[in-house]
Amino acid sequence: MPATPFDSAHLSGLFPTGDTARLFTDSAEVRAMMLVEGALAQVQGEQGVIPMESAKAIQRASLECQIDPVGLAKATAQNGVSTPALVASFREAMMAPEHAAYLHWGATSQDIQDTALMLRLRQALKLQADRLSATLTALAQLAEDHAETPMAARTYGQHATPTAFGAVVAQWGRPLISLLAGVDAVRKNLKVSLSGAAGTASALGPDPIALRAALAAKLNLEDPGHSWHADRAPVLNIAAWFTRCALAAGKMGEDLVLATQSGIAEVTLGGSGGSSTMPQKQNPVAPSAMIALARHTQGLHATLEGAALHRQQRDGAAWFTEWLTLPQLILAASAASTHMQEVAQTLAPNTAAMQATLDGTGGLLLAEALSFELARQMPRPKAQAIVKDLCKRAQEVNEPLSKLAREAYPDLPAAFFDPTATLGTAPAEARAFATEARAATKPATT
Repeated sequence: MPATPFDSAHLSGLFPTGDTARLFTDSAEVRAMMLVEGALAQVQGEQGVIPMESAKAIQRASLECQIDPVGLAKATAQNGVSTPALVASFREAMMAPEHAAYLHWGATSQDIQDTALMLRLRQALKLQADRLSATLTALAQLAEDHAETPMAARTYGQHATPTAFGAVVAQWGRPLISLLAGVDAVRKNLKVSLSGAAGTASALGPDPIALRAALAAKLNLEDPGHSWHADRAPVLNIAAWFTRCALAAGKMGEDLVLATQSGIAEVTLGGSGGSSTMPQKQNPVAPSAMIALARHTQGLHATLEGAALHRQQRDGAAWFTEWLTLPQLILAASAASTHMQEVAQTLAPNTAAMQATLDGTGGLLLAEALSFELARQMPRPKAQAIVKDLCKRAQEVNEPLSKLAREAYPDLPAAFFDPTATLGTAPAEARAFATEARAATKPATT
């Protein structure tokens, strides 16, 4: 088994991250760092901090030069950060020492790496938002189609009262509406970093504040207004959003594993997995992966929060903690959401099995409704006691509660024990979710 399944030849399909995985490769990191160096040189040239001719040469080279990440390994191990080795290789690749001398002028390693990280996280956020949108589109249709499809609700793993499958789908989808609504606020955490060695910007020219603002505008990132070397809130806020995505997928996965159990199978999955020895089995592989990925993300998030414990102005240990956990967290959340999207687009309710479950309880799921119906003609405590006795007798004599109740109270409405008559707000909630989900995924008009 490889150290991480996300770049494994045989496991990556089980934990699919799509294009997000490409953002967390050595080459993607190096390329992003070079783009930052090129943009920094541009704004420094425009503000007269470095010669404009050198700035243009550096910016052009940032797009043309190729740096092999393998060549950075030895120096990175010694320095504890890859930027010095990158700058040295970049200068050599430029083959123009008179211009290369102005590369990385006044910046520090963390400025370059944190800003480059933000460029990659911006793309990861876009890909994840697209997954959520596609999932919501599928769930909206499912909820609307089954707004009045009755099924047994479960609380504490036990049969409760009837609900609608559409309402269950809405429960899966509502967190995604919130996540999509909040993505613009999360993007506000995509901040440029340009503060110099100790966060004072002392070597960044006569107006480092204007320089930072110009770099933010050039890269289409936020200007933090201050150094955030030791303030990891931007990273933590983005990670928290991805963690919520994974947990939403995990909740859906938990429900689907239970809904596909042998003897119940109230939901059919489009791509269930087979057993190596038992041909009758169709394992809920995707929901199981969603749960595992949610748990993995949850644990990584707890570790990542320790990165907030930066000592003084900058801290290697806290920064290394981010490197060890953040990419895995983003990829795990992306894989969980990829599965969630595919499951939402292919699953279907087994309405016959749902009805069989309702019928198999002998009307016991409507015991609460029966007690309220009898309370119309007697005190509520008496009604509850009568229904409790009727439920006990129904189980003892193996007779439906509906039959015993009608024998005792022949004036009960004929359709009283029809589950669709006791769905309460479930159909309305399913339809309301469908409407809200479509609104949340509707492209903005300009």
